[in-house]
Amino acid sequence: MTDLSVPVLPGGLPDKRQVAASFSRAAASYDSVAELQRAVGQQLLSRLPEGWGPSRWLDLGCGTGHFSRVLGQRFAGSQGLALDIAQGMLEHARPLGGAEYFIAGDAERLPLQAASCELVFSSLAVQWCGDFAAVLGEARRVLQPGGVLAFASLCVGTLHELRDSWGQVDGQVHVNRFREFERYRQLCAASGLQVRGLEKVAHVLHYPDVRSLTHELKALGAHNLNPGRPGGLTGRARIAGLIEAYEGFRQTKGLPATYQVVYGVLEKPQ
Repeated sequence: MTDLSVPVLPGGLPDKRQVAASFSRAAASYDSVAELQRAVGQQLLSRLPEGWGPSRWLDLGCGTGHFSRVLGQRFAGSQGLALDIAQGMLEHARPLGGAEYFIAGDAERLPLQAASCELVFSSLAVQWCGDFAAVLGEARRVLQPGGVLAFASLCVGTLHELRDSWGQVDGQVHVNRFREFERYRQLCAASGLQVRGLEKVAHVLHYPDVRSLTHELKALGAHNLNPGRPGGLTGRARIAGLIEAYEGFRQTKGLPATYQVVYGVLEKPQ
């Protein structure tokens, strides 16, 4: 039997200290290139129960606070908490408002009291957590009975064009690893929360060239953070090989970059 508390990921996920540092450095540039993040967050918002308004919500992995501000407007009169592991993101978000409190913290060990929130909203953050079972357990702990966890994450198949192109150049790790969708299904089913919705949706962005894609990933702080990634600068010959391989994916709109997004809505039983 598989231990559902341990993520099955070859090579493991990035060290969270590196994740925090990378996203802190990207705080100033993040919003300028966050097309996917905005689209996914809006899709996640559309999955919340209609006509429902929490009195206290948590934006888990708030980043620059864009959706903290959206939640604050949508649920006017409620109390908002915005939490992120990256101090640089919090420093960027805090002056822009949207939430009453901006908190440095880890999704796997939330610094919040039990049954203190009615909504935990998390868009494109928990893919960086090595122990997703702990994330679900913490969400269950801090939610009130009847409260909702709504999350969007990434799964296997994300950036497969970039991964496959690098695979033609060398055998090293160049693209971030993510869980399989089936793993999300298993962990959600075992969480003690009621699964109201869980699906995988492909979002495809297009770029004029490879440099535009890699520049965006760096500006987002989401460039290669994997253990085992190659160190130092990448040589010109390998970059040329990457460009040549990626050109094989070109479409009318440009070079595609596919993100496999997992949308989940779970409810804490009454």
